[in-house]
Amino acid sequence: MNTTNRLFKMYIDDIRNPKSYFDRVVRTSQEAIDFVRLNFCPNYISFDHDLGEDDTSMVFIKWLIQEDLNNNGEIIPNDFTYNVHSANPIGKANIEGYLKSYLTQKGNKCNNWKN
Repeated sequence: MNTTNRLFKMYIDDIRNPKSYFDRVVRTSQEAIDFVRLNFCPNYISFDHDLGEDDTSMVFIKWLIQEDLNNNGEIIPNDFTYNVHSANPIGKANIEGYLKSYLTQKGNKCNNWKN
């Protein structure tokens, strides 16, 4: 869990680099999973959908939600926000729909920050 009391930003994309500052850039769903397992879930994540070959951010998102459910909602921060910067419109809609549905059920504010 993030105990730094500041916004910690993660950028998930296999090719592009962020246009602004992010604390952590990951290139695969497994790298994102490994980061959260070893550290905490960031307050803010910007997602690309397609991460090369058969990998997508949905792998990470499904894992993250399952971890949150298995840990009584203690994994995803209450102030969690996200953006989807993917050029894939169907993938973008899938990510937004999946996260919004879960976070609404959980009671989080579902802010889509645009960078």
